[in-house]
Amino acid sequence: MSLRGKTLFISGASRGIGLAIAVRAARDGANVAIAAKSDQPNPKLPGTIYTAAEAIEAAGGKALPMQVDIRDENAVATAVKKCAEHFGGLDILVNNASAISLTGTLETPMKRFDLMFGVNVRGTFVCSQTCIPYLKESAKAGRNPHILNLSPPLSMKPRWFAPHVAYTMAKYGMSMCVLGMAEEFRRDGIGVNALWPRTVIATAALNVIALADPKRGRKPDIMADAAHVILTRDARSCTGNFFIDDEVLASAGVTDLDPYAVTPGNKEFQPDFFVD
Repeated sequence: MSLRGKTLFISGASRGIGLAIAVRAARDGANVAIAAKSDQPNPKLPGTIYTAAEAIEAAGGKALPMQVDIRDENAVATAVKKCAEHFGGLDILVNNASAISLTGTLETPMKRFDLMFGVNVRGTFVCSQTCIPYLKESAKAGRNPHILNLSPPLSMKPRWFAPHVAYTMAKYGMSMCVLGMAEEFRRDGIGVNALWPRTVIATAALNVIALADPKRGRKPDIMADAAHVILTRDARSCTGNFFIDDEVLASAGVTDLDPYAVTPGNKEFQPDFFVD
């Protein structure tokens, strides 16, 4: 139940859930490649690849910060190769980077549409495609390789499409990668799964969601701990799942979720999208 010595490539790990997953892995003594765009401080979005590297190393891991636009397949190929050469291989890919716009069809500029599909769908596909040859080598070495996408369970209910059809398609694109790749690479021993929160998670991403209330949410730590449970399971038997954070923790015997609450003692959590 440890990620000690494992190498993770995490997109969008400069802040939020991606960073929390990175720090949790670092506490085991893992190596983490940070693939994100933020290399300069931004007053609206705290955290850069360098501050993330500091947090990872302070937690006991080794970090490799890399400024990467995951929409660019050449940049991804260069970063993945650098990661594998630097750490001597690659064992885990976490597709965390994502763009959001909760707008209706008429209110969604095509530039924003393209951003969501470029980051969420294309970025996830490119990172997966590029990492899989290294993950196959990890499987041959018995190192339990995983791909984990931060994306929701697939639900074809109109309520999840009507208010923001473009965003829903983009997030479901990430989930469809899980559905297909889990089966495609099952015989190779690569576990491919999705993880999604039951409640809103208090990250900078909530700033662009008008009705989101961080005080009624949970900390990114709950997603990090759930991801750790998944990534330490046997990849050959744990694949093709659409996990919800609290259910994962319950399966590992963790039922007291009070420490994850942003507001101590809160019991009225705001549900996240896509959870039926």
